[in-house]
Amino acid sequence: MTKTSTPGRHRKLEGWPLVFSILVTISILVGGAAEFIPMVLIEENVPRIATVTPFTPLELTGRDLYIREGCVGCHSQMVRPFRHELERYGPYGRAGETIYERPFLWGSKRTGPDLSRVGGKYPDLWHVRHFEDPRSTSPRSLMPPYDWLLRSELDLTNVSTKLSTLKTLGTPYTDDEVASAERTARQQAAEIAASIEQGGGPTGLADKEVIALISFLQRLGKDIRAAGITAEVSR
Repeated sequence: MTKTSTPGRHRKLEGWPLVFSILVTISILVGGAAEFIPMVLIEENVPRIATVTPFTPLELTGRDLYIREGCVGCHSQMVRPFRHELERYGPYGRAGETIYERPFLWGSKRTGPDLSRVGGKYPDLWHVRHFEDPRSTSPRSLMPPYDWLLRSELDLTNVSTKLSTLKTLGTPYTDDEVASAERTARQQAAEIAASIEQGGGPTGLADKEVIALISFLQRLGKDIRAAGITAEVSR
């Protein structure tokens, strides 16, 4: 005569699929919260680089144009710690670089080169020519022309609202920076437009979208260089 084993408590629990599913879900939520919440609430867990500062109002506007035009779909902003990337682009990407970016634009798609270190690599006029006709500066480029950026009016009416929203989310903009955002953006735009004219480029670009996009591109990588971080390539 065989003895019938009595099912244990865990086996009985497995026999109640709904209850078991609910308890498992609760366990996962509690465990996930226990790991996630400290990472968010403890300030020391946030990686920082002293030279990294928030974007200027014009650079922030240019970043929005960069997203709007789909540039992020072909250009990553994340140098990986591989020798061939360090030699071509420079220092690998640090988390602290993008502490003030919402959303992140790291990416992994590279139809074109990575742009996280492009700031200062070319003069402002080079970028104007590149947007107008990419093949004029990069003969093998697959990039389509973005010549309308040289004609489209630059809209800065809501830039103060953008800074105010980011300030609410923790970006360290001051009240004065928020209030004077549009004036500050136009001053920077005038400076970039003047440098383009002095280089023999087109005039009248101070109020065009291309200026904002150039300001954003020229910012990329400058904070890392200011920190003295260089590419570490082993020989």
